Amino acid sequence: MAEPHAKFGFDTVFDHAGEIAFAAPRPKRTYSTDEVEAISQAARAEGERIALAGVAARQADALASIVVACGQALPRLAEVAHAHRVESAELALACARAIAAAALDRFPEAPARAALESLAREIEAAPRLVVTAEPELADGLQAVLEDAAAASGYQGAITVRADAGLAAHAFVLDFGDGSATFDPAAATERVTQALHAALAAEGLHAEPLIPGAES
Repeated sequence: MAEPHAKFGFDTVFDHAGEIAFAAPRPKRTYSTDEVEAISQAARAEGERIALAGVAARQADALASIVVACGQALPRLAEVAHAHRVESAELALACARAIAAAALDRFPEAPARAALESLAREIEAAPRLVVTAEPELADGLQAVLEDAAAASGYQGAITVRADAGLAAHAFVLDFGDGSATFDPAAATERVTQALHAALAAEGLHAEPLIPGAES
């Protein structure tokens, strides 16, 4: 169905006497100085509003891009931080091994003496103490243990035996009702496994990279 045509309207209508019955208001062609200033200020204000709105929109877009970039970078950064923790732990463990080995080479009887002193209460009633050590360690252990026993008040007999099957610096202290074993290699392995288990459990869920932020 065709739309009806708009009725033509006249700007000026005359009556039967020729007088003007209706005249449409004509657009203003001239403005005063104050009106021109007001229009200019309004135009400037509108321009500033549009410009500021554009700046705010661009800022919002930039912040959104930064958030996306950070979201993509943080997981990788967490992986790098975890790898650094693992490498640092491995380095610390290697240093500890080197220090412990040097200490054992310098003072091979020290662990056996420390074991006897720490077990003084457990062995005080034992009539006999049998210490089995690897041959190199066993050679100088008798005098050291007897000296430590005298200092701790132990009055039982002490027997030192050599066993070539034991690892370097290892020994077994048997006091009848119980025993204590020291094996540096086995102890190092246990520490290494515990460290690796702790690092694996921690994974990428360690302390947040940004303090106060959720990981």
